[in-house]
Amino acid sequence: MFSTTDLAQFRQEVRQFVLEQLPADLRQTIRQGQQPTPLQLIAWHERLAAGGILVPHWPAKWGGLGWTVAQQMVFDEEMALGGAPELNSITFDMIGPVLMRFGSPDQQQRFLPAIASGKQWWCQGYSEPNAGSDLAGLGTRAERDGDEYVINGSKIWTSYAQYADWIFVLVRTERGEKPQEGISFLLADMKTPGITVRPIIGIHGWPVFCEVFFDNVRVPVDQRIGEENRGWTIAKSLLEFERLKLARIGENKRRMARVREIALSRTRGGQRVADMPWFRERFADLESRLIALEANAARFVARQAAGERLGAEVSMLKMRGSRLIQLWEELMVDTLGPEAMPLCRDWLAGKPDAAPQDALAGTASSRRFLARGYTIAGGTSEIQHNIIAKQVLAL
Repeated sequence: MFSTTDLAQFRQEVRQFVLEQLPADLRQTIRQGQQPTPLQLIAWHERLAAGGILVPHWPAKWGGLGWTVAQQMVFDEEMALGGAPELNSITFDMIGPVLMRFGSPDQQQRFLPAIASGKQWWCQGYSEPNAGSDLAGLGTRAERDGDEYVINGSKIWTSYAQYADWIFVLVRTERGEKPQEGISFLLADMKTPGITVRPIIGIHGWPVFCEVFFDNVRVPVDQRIGEENRGWTIAKSLLEFERLKLARIGENKRRMARVREIALSRTRGGQRVADMPWFRERFADLESRLIALEANAARFVARQAAGERLGAEVSMLKMRGSRLIQLWEELMVDTLGPEAMPLCRDWLAGKPDAAPQDALAGTASSRRFLARGYTIAGGTSEIQHNIIAKQVLAL
């Protein structure tokens, strides 16, 4: 399976795999714009793990296939176009590679096989109420007490923390001259006494994000990644890879296909929406932006394949990709017109009896509201502009 190095053939093999292996109920959930349940996701993770392709970009030593970045991006794109959910990038693309690069042998043996099995779910404890994009300004503290750290503070916008088994969390262990100094990178079991998770219900009706509170939470010192007070280096390496993934080529193509489907099936005044000048103009504009984004992402993939380090300029992919998702969702709502107005919370919660006449229309406004967060999560666009201005353009 997936033995070819030819990307065109590889794409066809991935497409066929998703067609045959993706459970019908999960495909339907994603195509209707609903949130999959944790049980649906874990079952899909386990099916991918059984096929040896849950973490194919990992080294073979840890259960991977050593795929190139180009292969991984093709895989992600075909998964999206085939109706599969986004995989938990925090678990498979962030903490996994961090453990391989910075973790001790004991930490690697303890966590990597469990992650590769698809049964262990992680969340990311970075942002705080007063330190979101200004990550170096975090205030959650960890005091050393013998062989343990005692953590006090809180994190916010922690995606799906209500389902996570573990959290990797940035804490302040010392006050340095610069805000980036004195930060450590700790791992904590979410069942540890003193950890409280409070889901945040958004305007779209979905509990995507959470607040996480730490009240005298004791974490063994051997669950620290890297040296004490040197966690900022780890955090930076993680964010660079995250922003390459956050171009979200596949997710943008999924939305483009949805918009096209809706426009071809709706009429106004006896004319298909797809043939109306306002729609054709907006669709062409967004399609052109997506083509440009894909070409730009390919440049970064080629650089990484050549062994080059990706610098701050990778932030442009995150900015463009996240904004484009918002624009597709807005066009979807405008194409649906009054059909997109209702907010059916029971349907969003997965109650089939409450389904609207058109399932995709019944979630359109909720997805449009949810998309507002794409230019915030992973670093706001304003901060990304500052990073590029300072570190790339030297302004």
